[in-house]
Amino acid sequence: MTALVIAEHDNAQIKRATLNTVTAALACGGDVHVLVAGENAAAAAQAAAQIAGVAKVLHADGAALAHGLAENLAAQVVALAKSYSHILFPATAGGKNVAPRVAALLDVAQVSDATKVVSPDTFERPIYAGNAMATVQSADPIKVITVRTTGFDAAAASGGSAAVESIAAVADSGSSTYLGAEIAKLDRPELTAAKIVVSGGRALGSSEKFNEVLTPLADKLGAALGASRAAVDAGYAPNDWQVGQTGKIVAPSLYIACGISGAIQHLAGMKDSKVIVAINKDPEAPIFGVADYGLEADLFTAVPELVAKL
Repeated sequence: MTALVIAEHDNAQIKRATLNTVTAALACGGDVHVLVAGENAAAAAQAAAQIAGVAKVLHADGAALAHGLAENLAAQVVALAKSYSHILFPATAGGKNVAPRVAALLDVAQVSDATKVVSPDTFERPIYAGNAMATVQSADPIKVITVRTTGFDAAAASGGSAAVESIAAVADSGSSTYLGAEIAKLDRPELTAAKIVVSGGRALGSSEKFNEVLTPLADKLGAALGASRAAVDAGYAPNDWQVGQTGKIVAPSLYIACGISGAIQHLAGMKDSKVIVAINKDPEAPIFGVADYGLEADLFTAVPELVAKL
């Protein structure tokens, strides 16, 4: 029984979500192999070989894999699938784009958003926006799984010594074409990888107030900035800051929610945080039900005072 983890990388480094997925793969039992598919991605393959617990790295290098186009990457995975009992993807935008294609091509049912490996064929996953946990069992010969990375600790990025095996890259399917990308440059940690997240809600009232009140706190703490869907829909924060069921799932060491009421959809995206601090003037706000520390106060007074204390 061997598991294959599909690595996310930038051709030079392995992204953190892959480390969490390796931990999930190890829990499935047996050896763990990692597929690094890209163009000129030898550095990423060597980085994958250093991950603790990885037995082998498969390096597929070709122009068709340069930009992670879902059709080509899915074909590469399917070409290897018969050698594996489990194929695991991080439940990121990239993983969710490729995994269903692989499952369909293999004619198996996908296990989505796994948060726990109960046994090699049984997994836990959240349903109803995280209000209930489902235990699902797969009888398929190959299990295709997306892993909610917040449910698993990251494997050590160093300490491993896996062999790197070069394999033939698939030909371009011709189904899609890469045109370009607009990459936002961040001056602070990326939201899903940050150890501290400061999030704001609709109570901030405007994008100007959002930045005026929360940016100094985030700067002091070296934190990423997040937002509720209500704040994003109101235009207070960009879409890629959204935390929640329809946004990003985060589990930092510290999550500070400012002016966020705590709708079910938002809680689904952050309730696995190690420590949750809520600042809200409404004592009945649902966010206090999941918070480790709650401050019933006007955020426009409390947050500047907190920044001054720091």
